[in-house]
Parts: sequence; structure tokens; C-alpha cells
Amino acid sequence: MGTRGDIIRAVVAGRQAGREGALLAACPYPATSLLRTAWINGYAQVRTLPPVPPAPDSEGDGEA
Repeated sequence: MGTRGDIIRAVVAGRQAGREGALLAACPYPATSLLRTAWINGYAQVRTLPPVPPAPDSEGDGEA
């Protein structure tokens, strides 16, 4: 487990990676580390998701 400072640095590094468009796989921490969770949290805070298209209606005529 990392110290509070290590966790903050991991979050900030994750945010930076997200802003730069890095892949999630770029996380430098092992899967068993809490620092990985912190890094992914920072990454997810700044990552933008593509818009989700509306689901087609089951009737096909556009009316409910």
C-alpha cells in the first residue's frame, strides 16, 4: 500500500495520462496495487466517453 503522497501522485499521473489520450493499459502499477486503483481513478476523471446512440424503439414507427 502506498502512502498518501504516493496515492495523490498516482491520481495526478492518471489524470495526465487521460488528458494525453494514453491507453488505460499504460498504467505503470501492478494489478494488485492500490496505486493502480488510484491511477485508474484519475484517468477516469478526465476521460471523455463517446456519445451513446439512442436505442431503436421496438415498434419501428417512432411512437410509444
